[in-house]
Amino acid sequence: MHAYTRISGVSAGGGGHSTPSSPRSPLRSPRLRPGRLKSGRFQSPAAAGPRTAVQRAAWIVLSLFLRRQGLFLFAPLIYISGMVLYMGTVSLDVLPEIKVRSPPGSLYRSPKVYEKLRRDMNADNFSDGVSCHWLETVWRHSYKASEWRPCIKKNLEGLAESNGYIYVEANGGLNQQRTSVVFIPCSFTAYICNAVAVAGYLNATLVIPNFHFHSIWRDPSLLGYSGAYFLSKFKDIYDEDYFISTLKNDVRIVNKLPEYIMERFDHNMSNVFNFKVKAWSPIRYYKDVVLPKLLEEQLIRISPFANRLSFDAPPAVHRLRCLANYEALRFSSPIAELAKILVARMREHSVNKKGKYVAVHLRFEEDMVAFSCCVFDGGEQEKLAMNAARERGWRGKFTKPGRIIRPGAIRMNGKCPLTPLEVGLMLRGMGFSNDTSIYLASGKIYNADRNMAPLLEMFPLLQTKETLASDEELAPFKNYSSRMAAIDYTVCLHSEVFVTTQGGNFPHFLMGHRRFLYGGHSRTIRPDKRKLALYFDNPKIGWKAFKRHMLNMRSHSDAKGIELKKPNDSIYTFPCPDCMCRVNRSEVVR
Repeated sequence: MHAYTRISGVSAGGGGHSTPSSPRSPLRSPRLRPGRLKSGRFQSPAAAGPRTAVQRAAWIVLSLFLRRQGLFLFAPLIYISGMVLYMGTVSLDVLPEIKVRSPPGSLYRSPKVYEKLRRDMNADNFSDGVSCHWLETVWRHSYKASEWRPCIKKNLEGLAESNGYIYVEANGGLNQQRTSVVFIPCSFTAYICNAVAVAGYLNATLVIPNFHFHSIWRDPSLLGYSGAYFLSKFKDIYDEDYFISTLKNDVRIVNKLPEYIMERFDHNMSNVFNFKVKAWSPIRYYKDVVLPKLLEEQLIRISPFANRLSFDAPPAVHRLRCLANYEALRFSSPIAELAKILVARMREHSVNKKGKYVAVHLRFEEDMVAFSCCVFDGGEQEKLAMNAARERGWRGKFTKPGRIIRPGAIRMNGKCPLTPLEVGLMLRGMGFSNDTSIYLASGKIYNADRNMAPLLEMFPLLQTKETLASDEELAPFKNYSSRMAAIDYTVCLHSEVFVTTQGGNFPHFLMGHRRFLYGGHSRTIRPDKRKLALYFDNPKIGWKAFKRHMLNMRSHSDAKGIELKKPNDSIYTFPCPDCMCRVNRSEVVR
């Protein structure tokens, strides 16, 4: 038998009826050619339709690459050549400009937001059923089932023999000297109260301090000056006799040193030993370091004294601070009398709200705007004015080599002062209607004619001390920034709602004082300025969404109204529990 090859019918070993043919080439893979369908059948050129010149050229190039794959090696060269030809034909001057989008909250676009919300805001003025009783129900949050009441214990026993005299020098604004003594009522309040606490703890006699003011205050009330500082008397701001008599069983206080002490130091305070105390020093430092020197010299000086006592102190120190701040310190009769008149007039202007009014502490003076380094919408004119103001007030501070100022970052961090327009939008969003009486506590507003117009449009019943009082009534205080601030402090203290728009001692002291008077609740709106920066930088925001955000912010302030002091918190902002006691509501009713 003969073996068969794969060629059917042909024997491998002969039988040679025919010569074996060569094997067939393998079938080529089907290729889609012109005129051929995917099914394998051909299509006539007429049926395929005519081709354009572009299609024919593209097909030729594609065919070359598919049949000659080596051409792919030249692809990078072809690409580079094309780019070189393209760049040579395009001018760099006409390249498309790449626009960088500013981060949300970094731009001042509040005027655009105001124009967007204006119509809906005015239409919604009374949609919430706002009535004359509404201001009474703004504050709904309470401290569980109890209230806080003042309870400062006074010493009923006599004082031991004094260990010597302490003379302190206050420096700063009113609020700094209230804690060290109140001058612009709060800087100096802290200064005085701390001095009372140190003197009482060391069983020393406190000499009523003088106030030192930097020239930026430009306060002619200050008598005499040395260099850049002015000097003023305590009794021009506070009731000196009342202060001494209230503290007589707790701390010895005199308004001047005895003659024999002055003779010992040749009537020159520079001859008195001066302690340079570190900021926020603990009371133990005064006992261990200052007291031995006091016993030796009988008179010591501490200068400067602002912020020289820690808030983390024993109850005995806090008791003296509370007594000085909330009971012993009160403004002098001229200031107190005019402030009382202005409070009564505000209540008369608020008769539709049952005598309730809102006080706003607005910091939009030229020096504050300049110091913030924020950019508003004043353009080149604003830039030049702010640069000049910074140079006048802080010569060279903002132009040091290497210092970089980022206005957008400052705004996003909530460090820019709120404008009058922003304050008005915020209050309207929080539910205050345009018939709400507003008391504005502020200095001279920067570019007031332009910046105050929107706020007055939103709240036409807005008042200031200048509009409430006559020129004759204000004349004794007109040129004294500290006394004018004391008037603002008192009117704000007795408002139903206090709104703070910027940090500082003034609002912090007011919040603490209001907590002391109103059952532990500060009744203060403290807006989240970081969130406000986002809302005011969104011209597309609608009135309902904006109002919802503002109401949430007001509710948060209500919840934070009652807060207890933490170890390093200021007792002048958080008087509970050191200056106040908790009382059950059932006891209050009885």
